Amino acid sequence: MLAATRMAFASCARLLPSSPSALALVRPRAGAVSFWAPAQPPSAAARSSRNLALFCSSSTPSPTDAAEEAKPSAPGGDEKAEPTVEELAGLLDIRVGRVVKAWRHPEADTLYVEEVDVGEAEPRTICSGLVNFLPIEELQDSSVIVLANLKPRNMRGIKSNGMLMAASDASHENVELLTPPEGSVPGERVWFGLEEEKDRQSDPASPNQVQKKKIWESVQPHLKTTDKCIAILGEHTMRTSAGPVFCKSLKGARVS
Repeated sequence: MLAATRMAFASCARLLPSSPSALALVRPRAGAVSFWAPAQPPSAAARSSRNLALFCSSSTPSPTDAAEEAKPSAPGGDEKAEPTVEELAGLLDIRVGRVVKAWRHPEADTLYVEEVDVGEAEPRTICSGLVNFLPIEELQDSSVIVLANLKPRNMRGIKSNGMLMAASDASHENVELLTPPEGSVPGERVWFGLEEEKDRQSDPASPNQVQKKKIWESVQPHLKTTDKCIAILGEHTMRTSAGPVFCKSLKGARVS
Protein backbone atom coordinates (compact mmCIF):
# COMPACT_ATOMS: atom_id res chain seq x y z
CA MET A 1 0.00 0.00 0.00
CA LEU A 2 2.92 2.34 0.84
CA ALA A 3 4.41 1.71 -2.60
CA ALA A 4 1.09 2.57 -4.29
CA THR A 5 0.85 5.77 -2.29
CA ARG A 6 4.38 6.76 -3.30
CA MET A 7 3.56 6.14 -6.97
CA ALA A 8 0.41 8.26 -6.72
CA PHE A 9 2.38 11.00 -4.97
CA ALA A 10 5.07 10.88 -7.65
CA SER A 11 2.52 11.37 -10.46
CA CYS A 12 0.86 14.15 -8.53
CA ALA A 13 4.13 15.88 -7.72
CA ARG A 14 4.67 16.50 -11.45
CA LEU A 15 1.60 18.73 -11.33
CA LEU A 16 2.86 20.81 -8.38
CA PRO A 17 4.92 23.96 -8.97
CA SER A 18 8.70 23.79 -8.60
CA SER A 19 9.60 25.74 -5.53
CA PRO A 20 11.69 25.40 -2.41
CA SER A 21 8.42 24.74 -0.58
CA ALA A 22 7.69 21.38 -2.33
CA LEU A 23 5.78 18.80 -0.34
CA ALA A 24 7.79 16.39 1.76
CA LEU A 25 6.82 12.86 2.76
CA VAL A 26 6.73 12.50 6.54
CA ARG A 27 6.48 9.27 8.48
CA PRO A 28 5.34 10.28 12.00
CA ARG A 29 4.74 6.71 13.20
CA ALA A 30 4.85 3.16 11.90
CA GLY A 31 2.21 2.33 9.32
CA ALA A 32 1.11 5.97 8.78
CA VAL A 33 1.97 8.27 5.90
CA SER A 34 1.26 11.99 5.74
CA PHE A 35 2.31 15.01 3.71
CA TRP A 36 3.93 18.12 5.16
CA ALA A 37 4.68 21.39 3.46
CA PRO A 38 6.55 24.39 4.85
CA ALA A 39 4.84 27.75 4.92
CA GLN A 40 4.27 29.20 1.44
CA PRO A 41 3.32 32.55 0.04
CA PRO A 42 -0.49 32.86 -0.41
CA SER A 43 -0.38 32.48 -4.22
CA ALA A 44 1.81 29.37 -4.06
CA ALA A 45 -0.40 27.87 -1.34
CA ALA A 46 -3.48 28.34 -3.51
CA ARG A 47 -1.84 26.60 -6.47
CA SER A 48 -0.72 23.72 -4.24
CA SER A 49 -4.25 23.34 -2.84
CA ARG A 50 -5.68 23.08 -6.36
CA ASN A 51 -3.11 20.46 -7.31
CA LEU A 52 -3.77 18.48 -4.15
CA ALA A 53 -7.48 18.55 -4.96
CA LEU A 54 -6.65 17.19 -8.41
CA PHE A 55 -4.61 14.44 -6.78
CA CYS A 56 -7.51 13.47 -4.49
CA SER A 57 -10.09 13.38 -7.30
CA SER A 58 -7.80 11.41 -9.61
CA SER A 59 -6.74 8.81 -7.07
CA THR A 60 -7.60 5.13 -7.26
CA PRO A 61 -11.29 4.43 -6.45
CA SER A 62 -12.10 2.85 -3.13
CA PRO A 63 -12.86 -0.88 -3.03
CA THR A 64 -16.53 -0.04 -2.39
CA ASP A 65 -16.75 2.16 -5.49
CA ALA A 66 -14.98 -0.45 -7.60
CA ALA A 67 -17.37 -3.14 -6.39
CA GLU A 68 -20.39 -0.99 -7.29
CA GLU A 69 -19.05 -0.40 -10.80
CA ALA A 70 -18.28 -4.09 -11.26
CA LYS A 71 -21.80 -5.25 -10.34
CA PRO A 72 -23.38 -6.93 -13.38
CA SER A 73 -26.82 -5.77 -14.44
CA ALA A 74 -29.71 -8.09 -13.75
CA PRO A 75 -30.25 -10.63 -16.55
CA GLY A 76 -32.76 -9.16 -18.96
CA GLY A 77 -33.12 -6.01 -16.89
CA ASP A 78 -36.67 -4.91 -16.25
CA GLU A 79 -37.75 -5.55 -19.83
CA LYS A 80 -40.28 -8.32 -20.40
CA ALA A 81 -39.65 -10.83 -23.15
CA GLU A 82 -41.82 -10.41 -26.22
CA PRO A 83 -44.58 -13.05 -26.40
CA THR A 84 -44.19 -15.76 -29.01
CA VAL A 85 -46.62 -16.18 -31.90
CA GLU A 86 -47.95 -19.32 -30.20
CA GLU A 87 -48.63 -17.37 -27.00
CA LEU A 88 -50.40 -14.64 -28.94
CA ALA A 89 -52.49 -17.22 -30.80
CA GLY A 90 -53.58 -18.58 -27.42
CA LEU A 91 -55.18 -15.19 -26.72
CA LEU A 92 -57.50 -15.51 -29.72
CA ASP A 93 -61.00 -16.83 -29.09
CA ILE A 94 -61.43 -19.13 -32.09
CA ARG A 95 -64.55 -21.28 -31.89
CA VAL A 96 -66.55 -23.87 -33.74
CA GLY A 97 -69.70 -22.34 -35.22
CA ARG A 98 -72.75 -23.39 -37.18
CA VAL A 99 -74.48 -21.08 -39.66
CA VAL A 100 -78.14 -20.96 -38.67
CA LYS A 101 -79.20 -18.55 -41.43
CA ALA A 102 -77.51 -16.65 -44.26
CA TRP A 103 -78.69 -13.91 -46.67
CA ARG A 104 -77.31 -11.23 -48.98
CA HIS A 105 -76.50 -7.90 -47.39
CA PRO A 106 -79.14 -5.42 -48.63
CA GLU A 107 -76.61 -2.55 -48.93
CA ALA A 108 -73.42 -4.33 -50.06
CA ASP A 109 -73.13 -6.52 -53.16
CA THR A 110 -70.10 -8.49 -51.93
CA LEU A 111 -71.32 -9.28 -48.40
CA TYR A 112 -73.32 -12.08 -46.88
CA VAL A 113 -74.93 -11.71 -43.48
CA GLU A 114 -75.01 -14.82 -41.28
CA GLU A 115 -76.50 -15.77 -37.96
CA VAL A 116 -73.96 -18.13 -36.39
CA ASP A 117 -74.34 -20.36 -33.35
CA VAL A 118 -71.08 -20.14 -31.35
CA GLY A 119 -72.39 -21.67 -28.13
CA GLU A 120 -73.91 -18.49 -26.73
CA ALA A 121 -77.48 -17.71 -25.70
CA GLU A 122 -78.18 -16.06 -29.08
CA PRO A 123 -76.59 -16.54 -32.50
CA ARG A 124 -74.04 -13.92 -33.53
CA THR A 125 -74.56 -11.72 -36.54
CA ILE A 126 -71.49 -11.79 -38.80
CA CYS A 127 -70.88 -10.14 -42.17
CA SER A 128 -68.58 -11.94 -44.63
CA GLY A 129 -67.22 -10.82 -48.00
CA LEU A 130 -67.81 -14.21 -49.63
CA VAL A 131 -70.42 -13.47 -52.30
CA ASN A 132 -67.87 -13.74 -55.12
CA PHE A 133 -66.38 -16.98 -53.84
CA LEU A 134 -69.13 -19.08 -52.31
CA PRO A 135 -72.74 -19.79 -53.25
CA ILE A 136 -75.13 -19.03 -50.43
CA GLU A 137 -76.37 -22.62 -50.45
CA GLU A 138 -72.99 -23.77 -49.16
CA LEU A 139 -73.26 -21.40 -46.20
CA GLN A 140 -76.69 -22.49 -45.01
CA ASP A 141 -76.44 -24.86 -42.02
CA SER A 142 -72.68 -25.27 -42.53
CA SER A 143 -70.08 -25.85 -39.81
CA VAL A 144 -67.52 -23.04 -39.69
CA ILE A 145 -64.60 -21.64 -37.68
CA VAL A 146 -65.22 -18.24 -36.10
CA LEU A 147 -62.76 -15.70 -34.71
CA ALA A 148 -64.97 -14.47 -31.89
CA ASN A 149 -63.01 -11.82 -29.96
CA LEU A 150 -62.70 -9.09 -32.56
CA LYS A 151 -64.28 -5.73 -31.84
CA PRO A 152 -67.70 -5.38 -33.48
CA ARG A 153 -67.65 -3.50 -36.81
CA ASN A 154 -70.42 -1.62 -38.51
CA MET A 155 -70.60 -2.94 -42.07
CA ARG A 156 -73.00 -0.89 -44.17
CA GLY A 157 -75.48 -0.51 -41.34
CA ILE A 158 -75.17 -4.02 -39.86
CA LYS A 159 -72.95 -4.67 -36.85
CA SER A 160 -70.69 -7.67 -37.42
CA ASN A 161 -69.58 -9.58 -34.31
CA GLY A 162 -66.78 -11.84 -35.48
CA MET A 163 -65.22 -13.31 -38.60
CA LEU A 164 -65.60 -16.57 -40.50
CA MET A 165 -62.09 -17.95 -41.08
CA ALA A 166 -61.17 -19.06 -44.58
CA ALA A 167 -58.24 -20.22 -46.72
CA SER A 168 -57.30 -18.47 -49.97
CA ASP A 169 -54.70 -18.95 -52.68
CA ALA A 170 -51.98 -16.41 -53.47
CA SER A 171 -54.07 -14.62 -56.10
CA HIS A 172 -57.11 -14.58 -53.80
CA GLU A 173 -59.20 -15.92 -56.67
CA ASN A 174 -60.14 -19.06 -54.76
CA VAL A 175 -61.48 -18.96 -51.21
CA GLU A 176 -62.71 -21.83 -49.03
CA LEU A 177 -64.09 -21.73 -45.51
CA LEU A 178 -62.20 -23.55 -42.78
CA THR A 179 -64.22 -26.53 -41.62
CA PRO A 180 -64.18 -28.28 -38.23
CA PRO A 181 -64.17 -32.08 -38.33
CA GLU A 182 -67.42 -33.97 -38.02
CA GLY A 183 -68.55 -34.23 -34.40
CA SER A 184 -67.26 -30.78 -33.39
CA VAL A 185 -69.67 -28.92 -31.11
CA PRO A 186 -70.63 -25.26 -31.70
CA GLY A 187 -68.99 -23.07 -29.09
CA GLU A 188 -65.98 -25.33 -28.51
CA ARG A 189 -62.76 -23.34 -28.45
CA VAL A 190 -60.17 -24.25 -31.08
CA TRP A 191 -56.46 -24.54 -30.21
CA PHE A 192 -53.09 -25.11 -31.91
CA GLY A 193 -50.93 -28.10 -31.00
CA LEU A 194 -51.36 -31.68 -29.84
CA GLU A 195 -54.56 -33.30 -28.59
CA GLU A 196 -53.34 -33.28 -24.99
CA GLU A 197 -52.61 -29.54 -25.11
CA LYS A 198 -56.28 -28.56 -25.11
CA ASP A 199 -56.32 -27.94 -21.35
CA ARG A 200 -53.26 -25.66 -21.54
CA GLN A 201 -55.07 -22.87 -23.34
CA SER A 202 -54.82 -19.43 -21.81
CA ASP A 203 -57.88 -17.26 -21.28
CA PRO A 204 -58.77 -15.29 -24.42
CA ALA A 205 -57.99 -11.59 -24.58
CA SER A 206 -60.78 -9.05 -24.65
CA PRO A 207 -61.77 -7.53 -28.02
CA ASN A 208 -60.17 -4.25 -26.88
CA GLN A 209 -56.87 -6.02 -26.11
CA VAL A 210 -56.92 -7.85 -29.44
CA GLN A 211 -57.28 -4.54 -31.24
CA LYS A 212 -54.90 -2.49 -29.09
CA LYS A 213 -52.07 -5.05 -29.11
CA LYS A 214 -52.69 -6.04 -32.74
CA ILE A 215 -52.82 -9.70 -31.73
CA TRP A 216 -54.64 -10.94 -34.83
CA GLU A 217 -52.31 -8.96 -37.12
CA SER A 218 -49.31 -10.62 -35.43
CA VAL A 219 -50.70 -14.16 -35.70
CA GLN A 220 -52.38 -14.15 -39.12
CA PRO A 221 -49.19 -14.19 -41.29
CA HIS A 222 -48.20 -17.49 -39.63
CA LEU A 223 -51.44 -19.31 -40.51
CA LYS A 224 -51.62 -21.52 -43.60
CA THR A 225 -52.76 -24.91 -44.86
CA THR A 226 -50.57 -27.96 -45.44
CA ASP A 227 -50.36 -30.14 -48.54
CA LYS A 228 -53.17 -32.13 -46.92
CA CYS A 229 -55.32 -28.98 -46.56
CA ILE A 230 -55.02 -28.95 -42.76
CA ALA A 231 -54.86 -25.54 -41.08
CA ILE A 232 -51.71 -24.91 -39.05
CA LEU A 233 -49.91 -22.18 -37.12
CA GLY A 234 -46.23 -22.61 -37.95
CA GLU A 235 -46.02 -26.36 -37.40
CA HIS A 236 -48.86 -26.59 -34.87
CA THR A 237 -52.11 -28.17 -36.04
CA MET A 238 -55.33 -26.23 -35.60
CA ARG A 239 -57.80 -28.59 -33.96
CA THR A 240 -60.98 -29.29 -32.05
CA SER A 241 -61.66 -32.26 -29.77
CA ALA A 242 -62.84 -34.14 -32.86
CA GLY A 243 -59.63 -33.62 -34.87
CA PRO A 244 -57.79 -31.18 -37.17
CA VAL A 245 -59.45 -28.21 -38.85
CA PHE A 246 -59.21 -28.24 -42.67
CA CYS A 247 -60.38 -26.69 -45.91
CA LYS A 248 -61.81 -28.49 -48.93
CA SER A 249 -58.95 -28.40 -51.45
CA LEU A 250 -56.53 -25.45 -51.10
CA LYS A 251 -52.95 -26.53 -50.32
CA GLY A 252 -50.31 -24.15 -48.98
CA ALA A 253 -52.96 -21.44 -48.75
CA ARG A 254 -52.98 -18.46 -46.43
CA VAL A 255 -55.61 -18.39 -43.71
CA SER A 256 -57.49 -15.27 -42.69
